Amino acid sequence: MVADTGNGEAQRLPGLRLDELLEELQLRIDAMRGTRDRVHGLLEAVLAVGRELDLPQVLRRVVEAATVLVDAEYGALGVIGPDERLSAFLTVGVDAERIAAIGPLPSGHGILGELIRHPEPLRLPDLAAHPASHGFPPNHPPMRSFLGVPIRVRDEVFGNLYLTEKRGGQDFDAEDESVLATLAVAAGVAIENARLYEESRNRQRWLEANAEVVRSLLSGAEEREVLELLVAHARRILDADLGVLCVPAPEEEAGVRISVADGPRAAEARRAAGRGLAAAVGRAMAEGGPVVEADLDGGEGTGGGVGADGDGGGEDGTGAAAGVAGLGPALAVPMRTGEHAWGALLLARAQGRAKFGAGETEPLLAFAGQAALAMELAERRRSAEQVALLEDRDRIARDLHDLAIQRLFATGMTLQSAVRFVAHPQAEERLLRAVDDLDETIRIIRSTIFGLRAHEAGPGARGLRARLTRTVEETVPSLGFRPSLRMEGLVDTDVPGEVAEHAVPVLREALSNVARHARAGAVEVAVVVRDRALTLTVADNGVGLSESGHRSGLRNLAERAERLGGALTVERRETGGTRLRWRVPLPVG
Repeated sequence: MVADTGNGEAQRLPGLRLDELLEELQLRIDAMRGTRDRVHGLLEAVLAVGRELDLPQVLRRVVEAATVLVDAEYGALGVIGPDERLSAFLTVGVDAERIAAIGPLPSGHGILGELIRHPEPLRLPDLAAHPASHGFPPNHPPMRSFLGVPIRVRDEVFGNLYLTEKRGGQDFDAEDESVLATLAVAAGVAIENARLYEESRNRQRWLEANAEVVRSLLSGAEEREVLELLVAHARRILDADLGVLCVPAPEEEAGVRISVADGPRAAEARRAAGRGLAAAVGRAMAEGGPVVEADLDGGEGTGGGVGADGDGGGEDGTGAAAGVAGLGPALAVPMRTGEHAWGALLLARAQGRAKFGAGETEPLLAFAGQAALAMELAERRRSAEQVALLEDRDRIARDLHDLAIQRLFATGMTLQSAVRFVAHPQAEERLLRAVDDLDETIRIIRSTIFGLRAHEAGPGARGLRARLTRTVEETVPSLGFRPSLRMEGLVDTDVPGEVAEHAVPVLREALSNVARHARAGAVEVAVVVRDRALTLTVADNGVGLSESGHRSGLRNLAERAERLGGALTVERRETGGTRLRWRVPLPVG
């Protein structure tokens, strides 16, 4: 029995060892197949990542490939910004509803920040056990195992790959780390290629935009048309949500005002351009260099407010309007020609979007020089037109004085000498009335000549005609077109200083209201001195009166008229738009 038992066990031992060997061989074969499949998967991932040239798509492909290769449930790719925080965070495995419930994306604290501070592979069996762990925010899915590796582009750490929750409840192993590190190297090459492609494409866009701007300048296009083209191109190329071009406000006002606004937030920016925007623009103009803001909506700002109408930004002129909500990263660059600062160009993106980098700042700074050039050319063109206009006025004034007045004076003398030959009383009365009319006509022409030559006194001229003309010119940037101006009567001689001091701000406020509320395409201004009264009329073709609109400006105009014994009337025009008439009496004598 003993011998038989021993022989049976001896016969079974080789069979057991053979089974074990076969099992071990099968395990090794399976491992080799798994390794082969993983290598194939890694090669396919590298090829898929390398085929993309659009940077956002490259990043998305990288994080998706990483989760598949190491069999992770969740994956993320964090892009490191200039401030050593995460400027972008792409996730896989978490749906949009869960992301919204979690709240703001991480900026680089806790375990995520550990890889930023120490850019080396990090593998953890339990996230919560690490000293740098800060826990998870509410509504965050549970995560235990963790694997993170840095992505380097040449010598720069571009970002990090974060993988959590290996499927099957297992921990990430050294092979997972090796595979992910290899993918990170390929990702760095792909990101560099995508960056170079993006830079090349943007360089081509800037060249095309510059060419279009130059064509517009050389063709003699209007200043506003060229500036709108500049802002639209800059916003499109740098993928911004808002683009504004700001110019210094008139001397009597503080801060800056918006001349051009482009993008989905343009109307909101015009209505309520906040102090944060004013601060960024003001700093760019004062420092003469680019200004980068991380969060425009949260900026307190300094200095005056910003307004499309130059009144400080608020509807009531107080400058207390709030900022444009939801704006985050911003970039402001000055517009300079030589030592002269014409204004600043500002681009802003929505909160949560990527900040502006150095590669975007330099092209925009050069492009802003085109805006300054456009403004300088427009200024020189206006100066040339003004010189031509003044020369024409001189010619007209000389002709009136040398021809018209002399002829009228001679005719009056002839009529006066003919009176003594007229015996009929009514005929004599009519002749004398005709002589009086000629005298009044000569007086009006002399006043017109005085108005035409008022420019000879230089920039300091204080005539009402010149002041009203300057006021109309100052509103051209905010209106977007040049209002027509008509003056009748002895505006400079018959309107006393007290009335003139009210008439100029009344015209400015009336045109400012049109710019803010009317959405008009044309404005007609008439200043008439007749029948011992000054009548100032401003008529537009805009949307007409709004019953719910702000009336503080109109109350101010009415009070000025009542103070002088006059009245203000505002009515709808039959052809559309609004007609404002401000009429005050003039003193006799």
